[in-house]
Amino acid sequence: MAGETANFGLREWPAAPATRPFEPTQRQQKMLDLARAGLSEPFSGIICTSSTGQEPPALIGAGASLALLREAAHTFLASLDAGQRQAACLPIDGEVWREWSNIHAWLIPRHGVCLADLRHDQREAALALLRETMSGVGYQTARDVMRLNEHALEITGKHEEYDEWYYWVSIFGNPSSNEPWGWQIDGHHLNINCCVLGDQLVTTPIFMGSEPVLARFGKYSGLRVFATEEEQGHALMSALSVEARQQATIGTELPWEVFAGPFNDNRHFEPSGIHYLDLPRDGRERLEALLATYVGHIRPGHAELRWADVKHYLVDTRFSWIGPFDDINPFYYRILNPAILVEFDHQPGIVFDNDTASRDHIHTLVRTPNGKDYGKDLLRQHYRQWHTDEQGGHSQSHTGGAHARRTI
Repeated sequence: MAGETANFGLREWPAAPATRPFEPTQRQQKMLDLARAGLSEPFSGIICTSSTGQEPPALIGAGASLALLREAAHTFLASLDAGQRQAACLPIDGEVWREWSNIHAWLIPRHGVCLADLRHDQREAALALLRETMSGVGYQTARDVMRLNEHALEITGKHEEYDEWYYWVSIFGNPSSNEPWGWQIDGHHLNINCCVLGDQLVTTPIFMGSEPVLARFGKYSGLRVFATEEEQGHALMSALSVEARQQATIGTELPWEVFAGPFNDNRHFEPSGIHYLDLPRDGRERLEALLATYVGHIRPGHAELRWADVKHYLVDTRFSWIGPFDDINPFYYRILNPAILVEFDHQPGIVFDNDTASRDHIHTLVRTPNGKDYGKDLLRQHYRQWHTDEQGGHSQSHTGGAHARRTI
């Protein structure tokens, strides 16, 4: 299976891949149908307008060099044999970027190389990409998601569905100091998309989740994820008055999935929830702390640049809640402004046999609105500035210093 290129969206996609060892459930079939529909649309991105109408200024950040990430990419590629490299390497401007999925390992065809098929040293080289893209906390969370996928195997015994290493890694373009390139990790509950241009970095979409969120026995007993994201979201609602909670609450029935998850690149959100300026002081502080938690998953240097973008649009930020507010029941929340979309959701059981949502199954999502996911906007700007002439050369010479260090 490793190395097979996905064939869906605008291309022919087999209805039942021969490698699928089980028939999809009703929920999984819904996701497959959503994939076909969502990937048939050209990318436009999440839309969120600014009341100020002004883009934040380009920023240069100390310590924002991506030299170590490029080095990690070259080391990973050098560790692969010719066949693995052919499977792992994809065009920078291909639509395959959008073919990531949270659902089970074999439900749809995957692209890239599967970590389960690699030697230990090759896996470590692949994990170095993750380590150089994320902060210490972000890397730990991502690895813990993978470990809890192993715990799902311990619970279910389904070797064909769950494993710590059922994750696919792809390199887009040629890792370079002045040409665009990127990488992706794709698998159950862990999907990270990273686009690089010079020292500019785009790390969205990022989807991370887990079921269960706590390993109560087994190899990783005691491991827990997303406690901070859950507790901070709940604490924000607790800081609001009854009237403000009603303003923040946009529904009572939890969605079956985060709204802008896989295959929902073009989701449109109507303005909803409570506005940042309508929050009490304590509420504003808690909202900023919650946003900082998600931004803090990005590598140091670029996290500060990302945070500057997010803060620039705080006056355009809305916080939305779905579900009851108490200490027991599951819930959903969303934060949206022109620089960031955050979603958090409690889900029904897949590993466990519960049809209603519980706090033991969590999905989180971070996106960059207005066409900036996957570095699409970054690539458009690059091609406008460094267009290729008819002879295949460039109208201007490329230099790493020509690009402001910025994270999106």
